[in-house]
Amino acid sequence: RNRPTPLQASQTKHNLKFSAQRLTRSQSLALTSHQNSERTRRHHGPRTARQPRMLLLFALLAGAAAAAFLVFKFATADGDFTLLSCGRPRRDKVDGKVVWITGASRGIGEVLSMQFASLGAKLILSARNKEELERVKRNIISKHPDSKVEVLPMDLSSDEESLKEVVHSAESLFSSAGIDYMMHNAAFERPKRGALEETEEGLKATFHVNVFGTITLTRLLAPFMLDRGMGHFVVMSSAAGKVPTPGQALYSASKHALNGYFASLRSELCTKGIKVTVVCPGPIETPVSSGATSSSQRHSSEKRVSVERCAELTIIAATHGLKEAWISYQPVLAVMYVVQYMPTIGCWLMDKVGAKRVDAAAKKGNAYSWNLLFGGKKSA
Repeated sequence: RNRPTPLQASQTKHNLKFSAQRLTRSQSLALTSHQNSERTRRHHGPRTARQPRMLLLFALLAGAAAAAFLVFKFATADGDFTLLSCGRPRRDKVDGKVVWITGASRGIGEVLSMQFASLGAKLILSARNKEELERVKRNIISKHPDSKVEVLPMDLSSDEESLKEVVHSAESLFSSAGIDYMMHNAAFERPKRGALEETEEGLKATFHVNVFGTITLTRLLAPFMLDRGMGHFVVMSSAAGKVPTPGQALYSASKHALNGYFASLRSELCTKGIKVTVVCPGPIETPVSSGATSSSQRHSSEKRVSVERCAELTIIAATHGLKEAWISYQPVLAVMYVVQYMPTIGCWLMDKVGAKRVDAAAKKGNAYSWNLLFGGKKSA
């Protein structure tokens, strides 16, 4: 065999040494790269893993904050969410329109008249007491000198022929402009008492005004609106027309009747330009002289919506074209939601309240308290 020369041996040795050095450097670089990768993974890995948890925590906090806000808004609300989301009354829907208001001599009707006048409406004021109507008219003109106000006395418990004459008179006012808004505000309310304690006289008085007169007036006026292809009935019903109301059985029955009639009327005439808005107020703070309930029958702790706020929310509901609106503080508002959307629970709740509420009314206690729902036997 040929042996390598010393020069070849030296060169081979050098090549092997160089290859070993290159391999060592490659291994060193690979090791360094691996170590760097490990350090990077250890450094960023936990942060990357924490990101989904942080996002989840943020979402939970945001959801809890939103829920807390909604609970707060509901606890302090004085109307249903749809109504409160509408904003302010729409003047463009009222300015220059003819608004006929029954029960306009006091209470909600009087305040409605004043607020409609401030929006530029032409007013027809009706009630039994002409002197009180004239007083309301003077007050309106003193605050809004440019207002156009007419007084039209009437008694809703009158026969149909009498009401027909009143309707024709109303239609002829303001150069026979016709009625744009019919505000059914007149109502008869008796002191709270048990359902079996009511009399035939009370039954007739309540239904003649709250039901028969209101429906008759509507039947007589609706044809004029249909001829014009437009008109709006705004009905001041009550929370008692949405939920069972122990201690006010006749009043509740009359308001349930109104709700049923006008909901049906709306469905029949909505395609013919006729609108219907049913407003269901809970306890309202009206002057003692303005309502059937005297101050001695109210409890100082009862939280009631002011008559001014009730009138404002009513006009908001009407000018925004709502089909139904609820006006009340808690707990009445919460009870209305429960009865509307969870009727079985609502009926159980009202059964729990019934006897205690009648007892509270008899003792002139608070008939609208949380204590009636969750308290003991004593309710005042």
